[in-house]
Amino acid sequence: MLDNRSVAAIGFLHTAAAHVATFRALLDDVAPDVGGAHIVDADLLTQARNHGVDDALRERLRRRLAELGAQRVELVLCTCSTLGGDAEALAARVHVPVLRVDRPMAEAAVAIGGGVAVVAAVASTLTPTRRLLEESAAAAGTATAVVLAPCLDAWALFEAGDEEGYARRVAEHVQAVARSGEADVIVLAQASMAPACSLLRDVAVPVLSSPRLAVERAAALARR
Repeated sequence: MLDNRSVAAIGFLHTAAAHVATFRALLDDVAPDVGGAHIVDADLLTQARNHGVDDALRERLRRRLAELGAQRVELVLCTCSTLGGDAEALAARVHVPVLRVDRPMAEAAVAIGGGVAVVAAVASTLTPTRRLLEESAAAAGTATAVVLAPCLDAWALFEAGDEEGYARRVAEHVQAVARSGEADVIVLAQASMAPACSLLRDVAVPVLSSPRLAVERAAALARR
């Protein structure tokens, strides 16, 4: 259901119910005049993890994007990093602009330059995020070396509803990656990882998460 606001609206496609409250709060903070509509389909990510992104999954994704488009939103923000690139590719078919949640973060990371470490708790997110960083670096004309730094044991905590334990585990992993000296910037590949940033005040390299940057970009685009 579309929130009633005065200027424009963003559609949010989530693969975890926990993201609804997160992105509602961010939208209230960043753009209180912009409305939001939310759809949650956890099976999208489950199918991608278990079977990869095939034609059947793309069609399910297209239908979900079209549902949001039918609510007369100005654009859709896909908050799943595994499926964000596929969601953007379907924009022409659903007749509404689509933004993947990690694109603004990737652009900010390559602007810093040097080595970028990708921390992800779901393996299916690693390749899409690496490709996005490489594409963003090429578009910006910057030299970027992408290092994959998976933290796969953390995901069971998120699935169990232990969001605090999940954030702590991600933060511990990020601290170890920072100490390794392999990266000039660390990106948290999944939106669910953002709370770990509050536990990382003493990390020597920048740590970027996607939700706020994505909502800021989406709100600016919606207002246009």
